[in-house]
Amino acid sequence: MIVRTAVLDLAPAARFAGTFAPGVPVEPGAVLPPAWEGLYFPFDASLAALRADGSPADDGLTPPDAPPRRMYAGEDTEFHHPLRWGDTVEQRSSLTSVTRKEGRSGSLLFADITREYLVDGAVAVRSVWHDVFLSGGAPPVPATGETPDGDWAAALSVDIRQLFRFSAITFNTHRVHYDRDWALEVERLPGLLVHGPLVRILLLDALRAARPGLAVTHWSIRSHAPVLVDAALCVVGRGRDVELYEGGHLLARGHYRSS
Repeated sequence: MIVRTAVLDLAPAARFAGTFAPGVPVEPGAVLPPAWEGLYFPFDASLAALRADGSPADDGLTPPDAPPRRMYAGEDTEFHHPLRWGDTVEQRSSLTSVTRKEGRSGSLLFADITREYLVDGAVAVRSVWHDVFLSGGAPPVPATGETPDGDWAAALSVDIRQLFRFSAITFNTHRVHYDRDWALEVERLPGLLVHGPLVRILLLDALRAARPGLAVTHWSIRSHAPVLVDAALCVVGRGRDVELYEGGHLLARGHYRSS
């Protein structure tokens, strides 16, 4: 287990709000929006402890013999108590599950990383991050189709400036987010990839905008296809699901519970 302690200062959240969520107040003592805890405790592996793709290798949370390509597959998060700016938070991180499989494109390794955020010894947020490591290429990008109707919808697009800023806030050096040659030639993606943890936050933010006052207690998200920079995206709310589409094809689906 890796244990770190930090004060939830305003700077990372203010930078995120100025880039992705203008109008969201970031004030001392105010409650963090759900999922914004992901802006804190940035990656801290040294340069020598990075894999060729820029993702952490020797950080105590990455399986040492994992295949070369790393992708975020989703997350399951429980919000037990609110976090507030100014809180002193202890983060406990551990590699809690490793599963190996053989797929059509080669070997796969599924790794779960559990992160707990504690205030005064009590768990406020518990999040399980699901990563998949691949020896083959990235999943294919689906062809265009029609976006289904929902209870509510919102347009979304992430440009390269926003990718850079999110990488800077979270100290994320994974090259699929800023090195276009690497993304196209090595990962075989059609463009730069939007961070999965960013998609997680943006979908919850869209839900909060559509359902003001909603108190989310559980949030699960699964990635279905790559989310690419500059793509014209649509967030669709259907019941307790929040779905992300490009050209009518599902890229990610979140599911929430509320109190």
